[in-house]
Amino acid sequence: MPAPAAKRVLIALIVLICLAAAATGFYLHRARRPLPAAAAANPGAAPSVLSELPADAPALAYIDVAALRKLQGSPLAAVLGLAGASPASDRDYANFVRATGFDYTRDLDKAAIAFWPAGRIGSAGIFDRAVAIADGRFDRAKIEAYALRTGRVIARGSESIYVVPGNPPDAFEFLSPTRIMLASGKDPVSLLGPFQSRPRDPATQALIDRVSAASLFAVARTDNLPPTFYSVFHSYPQLEGLARNIQGLTLAGQPKASDLQLTLDAQCDSMTHAIEVSTMLDGLRMLGSMALSDPKTRREMTRDEVALATAVLAQAKLTHQDRWVRLTLDVTPTMLGSSGADPKP
Repeated sequence: MPAPAAKRVLIALIVLICLAAAATGFYLHRARRPLPAAAAANPGAAPSVLSELPADAPALAYIDVAALRKLQGSPLAAVLGLAGASPASDRDYANFVRATGFDYTRDLDKAAIAFWPAGRIGSAGIFDRAVAIADGRFDRAKIEAYALRTGRVIARGSESIYVVPGNPPDAFEFLSPTRIMLASGKDPVSLLGPFQSRPRDPATQALIDRVSAASLFAVARTDNLPPTFYSVFHSYPQLEGLARNIQGLTLAGQPKASDLQLTLDAQCDSMTHAIEVSTMLDGLRMLGSMALSDPKTRREMTRDEVALATAVLAQAKLTHQDRWVRLTLDVTPTMLGSSGADPKP
């Protein structure tokens, strides 16, 4: 399967992470004990598919699309188009569906992604490389024919690997009739494995264990990123210092009725730095509220965007315990609005 479907799921995960990270609430300093695992996702056995991804990736994400697809009115289902509304307005994607017979809103069941953030965010995107495994229903003949329109096939033993040009290029292979492995990066064929069999490092595994029961989760070892990743903060030394003090991030998303409970945890290197991060986020909340009160800012946003930003700033909750900072937000269908295409007020 070429990149469009897998990248849509990846982009959706990134959007959710950014939404949670941008949402700031009130500061509450609680007892000096570590935060428990996210309430939305009690610790449980990690999905087995994660063990088939490279063990050295600093960031991982997982989504159980089949489970979320069953939730009527789920805001996440609406974001991903899983509630029966295929993104037909996207002409390129509609053409892709017709050519391959694959529609992620209907045919994708689960996806797991390992990725390496880029040292610098540039024209090639925010990842140096990424490897994904997708489970679902695939028309292999159609997908391979589609890939060969612009790409080529490479034989590796008895397997066929399809390489599709791009920036960066992509490659994929069928692991079984219902499972595909995809890779994106400078040398995508080499990213498809085989991988050395070794355990994941304890720090990353501990992050996974905190959220592994969630229908949607992502983890990142932020102390294992390229030093140049923080170049975006060079004009803001204080923010750069706080960002470097965060060692790990976890995001858990769990449906509850028609809402999606998001829990973002940041693990800092000390309690003092956790307090500083909490204070900074609370300050950003106040700045965000002030910005939204400016008519000029509101004119540059749609009504749905204003409503979403207002709700996020008002309802996101910020707490702190020991070295952990937690941001929680219940995303509701009302907060997401209809389409975000309303005229600007």
